[in-house]
Amino acid sequence: MAARKSSAKDRPLYRCTECGWQTAKWLGRCPECQAWGTVEETGGAPAVRTTTPGRVSVSALPIGQVDGKQATARATGVPELDRVLGGGLVPGAVVLLAGEPGVGKSTLLLDVAAKAASDDHRTLYVTGEESAGQVRLRADRIGALDDHLYLTAETDLSAVLGHLDEVKPSLLVLDSVQTVASPEIDGAPGGVAQVREVAGALIRASKERGMSTLLVGHVTKDGAIAGPRLLEHLVDVVLHFEGDRHARLRLVRGVKNRYGTTDEVGCFELHDEGITGLADPSGLFLTRRAEPVPGTCLTVTLEGRRPLVAEVQALTVDSQIPSPRRTTSGLENSRVSMMLAVLEQRGRISALGKRDIYSATVGGVRLSEPAADLAVALALASAASDTPLPKNLVAIGEVGLAGEVRRVTGIQRRLSEAARLGFTHALVPGDPGRIPDGMRVLEVADIGEALRVLPARPARSAPAQSGAAD
Repeated sequence: MAARKSSAKDRPLYRCTECGWQTAKWLGRCPECQAWGTVEETGGAPAVRTTTPGRVSVSALPIGQVDGKQATARATGVPELDRVLGGGLVPGAVVLLAGEPGVGKSTLLLDVAAKAASDDHRTLYVTGEESAGQVRLRADRIGALDDHLYLTAETDLSAVLGHLDEVKPSLLVLDSVQTVASPEIDGAPGGVAQVREVAGALIRASKERGMSTLLVGHVTKDGAIAGPRLLEHLVDVVLHFEGDRHARLRLVRGVKNRYGTTDEVGCFELHDEGITGLADPSGLFLTRRAEPVPGTCLTVTLEGRRPLVAEVQALTVDSQIPSPRRTTSGLENSRVSMMLAVLEQRGRISALGKRDIYSATVGGVRLSEPAADLAVALALASAASDTPLPKNLVAIGEVGLAGEVRRVTGIQRRLSEAARLGFTHALVPGDPGRIPDGMRVLEVADIGEALRVLPARPARSAPAQSGAAD
């Protein structure tokens, strides 16, 4: 007699304890959250269910009859953050701010919470990483005190939702989403299933109440936002808080924004008294000198849509080891190495291969766009020949392996920013467009033409003369 074929309810069901993903067979690694050893048998397969049509809560309207005023942004009181958000916080919007530990996320959001609080708009700050007393000390230090700013320390989701009913805030700040857990979901706080449940509950509460929500998110060692990728899809805005903890500059960069563009960047300065916005941050990246110094060159980089004048510095010294050192700070090592190869092959500077070379930026800014290639090449050539570049000169352009200088985007915006700060000369690729008044522009086609701006080297510089071809 043939064996009876097993029914669907007799077959076992396996479920991931981290993210809740289900499957009909056991796997050693969950394909959803990539966790090992979390797939366990939970019983028979569930019965197939169908959803019947139900009563609608709000009738559909023609799009022209929808009230758009409900999505009007309200300023936070921090202009640099409003710039990135697209004008401010929209009622019901959920914003995720992620960044490395110690970069200043909590300081920034505490300042936002205090400035956004008013008679008509209460703010609730929920901390899950610190005690209320610790947050109060920080508030005293940065001056973030307001009678309409409410503070609590909670790690239970149900308690957070209870505070919403009690305070009825217009703005909720949760620091951080990885520290809050729901008792109804298995797993430790910060797990995939917990983060998904907490974020989902807060998003529903924000939409129902018309309350803006700021969530602080942790990042992994690779710099990605910790937790399920679904978290970034659910929220309305995703911001990255960037910056070297040893430098003063902090950047808030938009990655996703349903209410504005993602090409805006907010600049902040972190200091002992808190964090302040920088409407004109170019001064952090420059070193003011009475006379030019060999090995320095200025360029204009674009952070989002904002032009910033930055300084590139280079130093070359005789190497004491068979393999010369190549050290960079604020620059991509691969692009610096490429500029060294182009200078040696196309610019006929042979002294670079046997010398230790150090290159860096000023003020902690990171230059990763190709538009800084020409400035890096000129700084290296200036350091190798020990001759300074002319004063008040900026260099803008991408350098190819054939030595050609290519056009870059936003050249007119870059030149306008350089002219505003008092620079009078610029090296740019061909056809730069309209030139700002009072600025002299030299169009260069290749690296050889660009190297001609280096003054003639004195005779005492003979050991480092293998310089630019005239």
